[in-house]
Amino acid sequence: CRVSVAVRADFDYALAVKQGSRLKVATKYTEIARNFFASKGVHVDMIKLYGSMELAPLTGLADAIVDLVSTGNTLKANHLVEVERIMDISSHLVVNQAALKLKQAPMRRLIDVFARATQAQA
Repeated sequence: CRVSVAVRADFDYALAVKQGSRLKVATKYTEIARNFFASKGVHVDMIKLYGSMELAPLTGLADAIVDLVSTGNTLKANHLVEVERIMDISSHLVVNQAALKLKQAPMRRLIDVFARATQAQA
């Protein structure tokens, strides 16, 4: 998946950035968002939120969100569009060797579930 900036479909993000507008951005990833916008010279007011981030632009609380995006279906369902990709994200399963030996059966089930899920997405 990835960390991306998303806005309402009717919000002209490119124009707002070009004009130097101060954007209100809702996210739980405040450091990532702050660093990203600072590197672009975009002034933002950060709103730290948890949960249904997609509601912030719809209710007028924020102009944009910074959130995890996988398929983009949740964004589409809430009439949002992804306007910038900040970074790609990946996950890794780290297993203690002792736990792998002592709890082999439950660990194997978990590893198999992850393997099937990743194969289904490929």
